Amino acid sequence: MKVPKGNPYHSATSGEMAVYRANSLILRKAGVQVEDPVKQEFNGQEVEVWPRVVWKPKWGLTYADVKKKVAGSSSISLKSTLALKGRNIFIENISLDGALVVESHDEAEVKVGGSVKNKGWAIEKVDYKDTSVPEELRIRGFRFQQAEQLEKQYTEPGKFELKA
Repeated sequence: MKVPKGNPYHSATSGEMAVYRANSLILRKAGVQVEDPVKQEFNGQEVEVWPRVVWKPKWGLTYADVKKKVAGSSSISLKSTLALKGRNIFIENISLDGALVVESHDEAEVKVGGSVKNKGWAIEKVDYKDTSVPEELRIRGFRFQQAEQLEKQYTEPGKFELKA
């Protein structure tokens, strides 16, 4: 299953890492300091590993949407995971070094800032030959070990502030 260096490949691993890369670069363009990636190998494929940054489409379909929701001086470390699940979540002056998951009601406005530092979600390599591991993880080449995270849910309309 080794992919020769320099050859193009397409897989679950490279596809997922491409999403993290794209979202990290969008945030970087919007003014967030996002740490540079490192190269790692999963199932014989070398990929760039960026911070795991994901958001629901309603948070940001375009760069303009994202730019409106990012302000101040923010940073995201390489080990970080950021998941945004809500229409009106605003990132302002946050320092993220770990895992942060924010979910909000569509009528809620949430300003997220401060310093979030925790153990986060480590990436653990998975051997594609190990049949004791679920197939979807073997295909992917890794799983997350969710050691620690800050998770907040805002289920009611209103204005909220998450200052970590």
